[in-house]
Amino acid sequence: MRELLFLAHRLPYPPNKGDKIRSWHMLQYLSRHFRVHLGCFIDDDDDWQHAKTVAALCASTRFIDLRRGPARWRAMQALLSRQAMSVQYYRDARLLQWVDGLVSGGKVRHALAFSGPMAQYIDGSASRHLHRVIDFVDVDSDKWRQYGDSKPWPMSQLYRREAQLLLQYERHIAQQFTAASFVSPAEAALFRQCAPMARRKTGYFNNGVDTAYFTPMPAQPGVYPAGVQALVFTGAMDYWPNVDAVQWFVRHVWPALRRQFPQLQFYIVGSAPVPAVTALARVAGVVVTGKVPDIRPYLAGAALAVAPLRIARGVQNKVLEAMAMGKIVLATPQALEGIAAQPGLELLLARDDAEFIHHAARVLRNAQSGAAEGSGAAIGAAARQLVLQDYDWERNLRGLGAMLGLPAEANSEAASSGAASPLQPVREPST
Repeated sequence: MRELLFLAHRLPYPPNKGDKIRSWHMLQYLSRHFRVHLGCFIDDDDDWQHAKTVAALCASTRFIDLRRGPARWRAMQALLSRQAMSVQYYRDARLLQWVDGLVSGGKVRHALAFSGPMAQYIDGSASRHLHRVIDFVDVDSDKWRQYGDSKPWPMSQLYRREAQLLLQYERHIAQQFTAASFVSPAEAALFRQCAPMARRKTGYFNNGVDTAYFTPMPAQPGVYPAGVQALVFTGAMDYWPNVDAVQWFVRHVWPALRRQFPQLQFYIVGSAPVPAVTALARVAGVVVTGKVPDIRPYLAGAALAVAPLRIARGVQNKVLEAMAMGKIVLATPQALEGIAAQPGLELLLARDDAEFIHHAARVLRNAQSGAAEGSGAAIGAAARQLVLQDYDWERNLRGLGAMLGLPAEANSEAASSGAASPLQPVREPST
């Protein structure tokens, strides 16, 4: 088998966050076609227990303990030069030495960097002979631009600086590498506008959903109190766009809904809630759960899954997972970027607080009257069908195989034979 260097900014396991879901499925796919040499950071002490699970799929590994204090100091030092903080944050001499040793050995001919900052390790002259692919996933520079537009001075200035320098870096990497990949057609189209010089190298492959795991299921007793209708938001609650989303929802949408439906509760389900999120639990009817062992019962028992994101790039796995479970999803346009769903048919779209209140109230009234078996059930069924049709991991990952130069027959044979990796992903909440 051919040798491939795979670099990731975070251990690709367990698949409980958006980036780790994608990188884990990529690793499983790559391990069927290459001898994979994985270099990555571990930024969560709990993840060390999963190192053996990941190593079992690899020919060799180099795990680097990433301490946030020193990493942030490196990022701040970037302010003294014309460098992006994101790149400096993930700069490590130990990982660079390991990569240089592998590349100089001559056996590795393919390399894949997962997320922009990891491309720095194969950007030098010694790596130019490699078939290099960068999976940017999202246009991160645009996310920093959105941060700059939403934050007060002086943070707005800092974020805009990062957006500008990171875009320069992204353009450079895309020009140097063989191919640049994104998570959706929308992300790829945006990057082609931002980096027209690399438009012919720019492509995408969609995420997928484990539809055998995220499948319609009956509500389970004990998750929500008896007689309560629930709205649910799922996501990692130390991630600023998620924090901003629930704060906005509680401030602008929740009071009106709570007045109309006194028994209604809003559940914020996700790991590592920051103080700004835990403070929301002081609002009547708002519940902050923290990390839960399984998000599916919270989705199954909810009248509605909401995704009120105002800052977003890429694809929101929280939306796809709820759709896969046949739930009605009410989302902002930002939360739907990259998802080819039709509002009114496969989900509901709300552009502002008034539309959120209108659509949510209608769904809740229908549920109370028993009418949810009508249009609501139809939307849920259509949502799941869309996920089954467009978000299959095995089929979508063939796009990655093509970027890495895999023959078409190798891609199709692996899919038709049902080839599986030696290990299956654990069933953890993708929050």
